[in-house]
Amino acid sequence: MAIKVIAQLREVKLGKNPGKKFVMRPDLYVPIAEKKVFQEAATHSGISAGVIKAAWDAAGEVIRTWATEGHSIPLPGLGTMRFGVRSKAVEKLEDVKANLISVRRIIFTPNVDVKDELKNTSIQITCLDEDGNVLKRVTSGDSGDIEDTENNENGGSTENGSGSGSGSGSNTGGNASGDNNGGNTGGGGDGGDDLDKN
Repeated sequence: MAIKVIAQLREVKLGKNPGKKFVMRPDLYVPIAEKKVFQEAATHSGISAGVIKAAWDAAGEVIRTWATEGHSIPLPGLGTMRFGVRSKAVEKLEDVKANLISVRRIIFTPNVDVKDELKNTSIQITCLDEDGNVLKRVTSGDSGDIEDTENNENGGSTENGSGSGSGSGSNTGGNASGDNNGGNTGGGGDGGDDLDKN
C-alpha cells in the first residue's frame, strides 16, 4: 500500500518566489461508498452490516452533540475530535467581537496506531509536466514525521497562502498559492490565532 501524490509543473504567482514550480497534490482517489465500509466491517467482526450501521449512526449523533458542547471526543481506534475556531488577535477588550472569528474548525488528533500506520506507509510521487504528461515516478525519502496539530495550532502565519514559520508545513490539499520553506502548496489560512474550544 502507498499514498499516491502528483507533482505537476504549474505557474505559481503568489509568494516570495513566483514562477514555474512542481506543485504537489494528492492523486485523486475514488470515494469509498458508505455501504462498502459497513460490509467490510461486518466481514472483519462477524456482526451484521445493519447492526454496525445502526451503532455507527448512534455514535455519530453522540459525537456531534458532545463536540458542539465543547468536549474533545474519543473516536475509538482512530483518535479524538473537537471543534475550534480560527480568529484574529486584538489588544483591546472593546475590540473583542464576534466578527473576529474567521472560520470554524474540526480538529482531529490521530492516535498512536494511526500515526504509525501513516509514518510507515510509502508515498509515491508522479511528476507531470504542464500538459499532464508523466515525466518520472519516485518514492519519497522523507523521514515520515507526522504533523502535531495539537501543538502546532498557533504556529505559522499563512496569510493568503504565503505561509511562514513553523506549523505551515506541506499542505497538499489545495491550490498552489504559497511558497515557503515548509512547502505550503495548500493555500493556507488567514494568519490569525487559534482560539479552540476545549
